[in-house]
Amino acid sequence: MTEGTPSLSAERARSAGLAFTFLRGALAAGLGLSALTVLVMVLWISSPASDNGPGGALHTAAGLWLLAHGAELIRTDTLGGTPAPVGLVPLLPTVLPVWLVHRAARDALEAHEGRSAPSAASAFALVTGGYLLVGGAVALYARGGSPSVQIPSLLFPAVFVVAAAAGAGVWTASGRPIGPPPSWAPVRLHEELARSRFRERADTACRSAAAGVAALLGGGALLVAVGLVWHASAAQQSFVHLSGGWAGRVSVLLLALVLVPNAAVWGAAYGMGPGFALGTASTATPLAFSGRPALPVFPLLAAVPDQGPGTVLNWAAAAVPVGAGVMVAWFTVRRAAPADAGRDGAWSPRETALTAGLGALGCGVGTAVLAAAAGGPLGTRALAEFGPSWWLTGAAALAWTALLGVPGALLVRAWRLRGGDRGPARETAETAGAPAVRALGEAPEQVPQEPGGGGRRWWTRSGRRDAGERTEPVPASGSMHVSGTASPSGTVPVSGTMPVPGTVPASGRAYGPRVSATASGAGAASATGGAGSEGGDAEPYDFLPAEPWHEPTAARPPEEAGPFGSA
Repeated sequence: MTEGTPSLSAERARSAGLAFTFLRGALAAGLGLSALTVLVMVLWISSPASDNGPGGALHTAAGLWLLAHGAELIRTDTLGGTPAPVGLVPLLPTVLPVWLVHRAARDALEAHEGRSAPSAASAFALVTGGYLLVGGAVALYARGGSPSVQIPSLLFPAVFVVAAAAGAGVWTASGRPIGPPPSWAPVRLHEELARSRFRERADTACRSAAAGVAALLGGGALLVAVGLVWHASAAQQSFVHLSGGWAGRVSVLLLALVLVPNAAVWGAAYGMGPGFALGTASTATPLAFSGRPALPVFPLLAAVPDQGPGTVLNWAAAAVPVGAGVMVAWFTVRRAAPADAGRDGAWSPRETALTAGLGALGCGVGTAVLAAAAGGPLGTRALAEFGPSWWLTGAAALAWTALLGVPGALLVRAWRLRGGDRGPARETAETAGAPAVRALGEAPEQVPQEPGGGGRRWWTRSGRRDAGERTEPVPASGSMHVSGTASPSGTVPVSGTMPVPGTVPASGRAYGPRVSATASGAGAASATGGAGSEGGDAEPYDFLPAEPWHEPTAARPPEEAGPFGSA
């Protein structure tokens, strides 16, 4: 009985954790639905003459909540009696349910007291299942009123949006890993990814793609703002025509605000060239605004350019994709060739171009997804097509950012590496006028090499020989002269004595000679050998040197001792 109690407690704790994860998903759906319902009910209460009762307001809130997930609604209470589809998704309300699902999946993987954290797959499945359970109940409730929901649109894209948000939350809780390929992948692929900068390049491509999409949205929003200012009178007239009292004005203003991201996507599509459709017979592009537009009365639509061929002002909208290409190139070069790294730390031109191309591809895919969500039908016949074409907008974003981002990244990389193949730190160390004989503590770590004759050359561990650093064997008299170079200031700040590695004086004792370096004339320095040599300024050290001066490969007899005792 005592052995069974811990396992039973652990099992109960695991079951409680799974149930709590499922409730997290349901709670996220309930919070989003409640927030939207409160807003709709406030507007319904403040309306002086509402067409429906509380049931109609609740059906409207349920329909708007499903519309925020990408579902397509059907309005049955039209003037002609013909059901009209509503597929244009307001992008701003979509942020709330996506963020709630993302946060629920992310927090589900955190271990709490008394409950163990579930696995990543369990968290994803339970959070998604709990959210979809509430979504299914809301869809059943919305079918009995107006607007109702089309069932196929619930499967795609509504379920896909929820699953993608939950997957992003699990990925964030796991540290945003960019994992290796699966185990069944070829070994050659594993080795190639291990040798290459796969993780770094993937992260850079994602960041550059996000920067490109953000630049397109910012530029599109700027175009919309300029259009509204240019047509301020028309925007004001449409706003007054739609709103009666203060409640109506607040409703129109809120509707305009939730559609601002859609307008930004439309502006980006306009600047890139494909433009957007204003019905089945009209298209607005920088080159021309042709056809007969089916424009409903709405303030944001007042920013649409005038009909006819485009002018220089319309062509100036091409600055939007140019800015996106510059952002892709800049965010790529920030990793490919940092400002504080030389040519050795920079990526190759092939890696830089490939990463910039992947960033452009990601920018095109992201723009296509936003264009597909920002447009849709608003009715039948003339309003069956409304907004930008997703595939044309995505292809234009890919073309602009690839044609500008890849060459731009290569040019910026070449400009940053124009100083040569040496990094700033190495250039500073080599170009500075370092003296030939350095003071103690200033000499770099060196490894002696025997070139095979003559004197002894000293090489740094990086394989580069310091200029002017060469020592000759000490003659029998124990004295030697080492010529040095003056520092850039014109003086040699070397004073005192220092050991010269690897020399043995005539007395045969295995201790290093002492060198006295003084600033004289051209920077000459004298070296003296043993303890009894006549070196003038030679004075013994009162402390041991920091590095061993003898040969690493030479075995030192235990009976020999230096001037400070045995080794």
